[in-house]
Amino acid sequence: MDLLQRLNDDLKQAMKDKDKVKLSVIRMVKSATKNREIELGHPLSDDDVMGVIQKELKQRKDSLQAFQDANRTDLADAVIEEIAVLESYLPEPLSEDELRNLAQEVVNRVGATSKADMGKVMAELMPLVRVRADGRAVQQTVQSLLS
Repeated sequence: MDLLQRLNDDLKQAMKDKDKVKLSVIRMVKSATKNREIELGHPLSDDDVMGVIQKELKQRKDSLQAFQDANRTDLADAVIEEIAVLESYLPEPLSEDELRNLAQEVVNRVGATSKADMGKVMAELMPLVRVRADGRAVQQTVQSLLS
């Protein structure tokens, strides 16, 4: 089942269950995917939908940090629930060791030896870990390997 169909099915189920948080999050994702589809001018693939979900997840995590810094536990709790719903649509993230091993393979494959080669490594590595690892974590891992 493709991701958009899963979102539609989960939307219907959330309505039946009267799950306000899940319903709200799925509606927000569906709206964002529709906007992205209009922007691109063609139907979205599962990878495109995951990209939209990942973008929304990043926004929620940034909001969570701001709410925690402002000591707004009521808003932070709501965002934590939204994050849980969004994460349920993404594949399991790579562990640190898995990311390091994958990055090492790419470094060896492209023959990178210094930080000057970081662009080549990132260009090869990011499509492999796109949805399963945060860009900052990937960058830090590659930098540590090339140091």
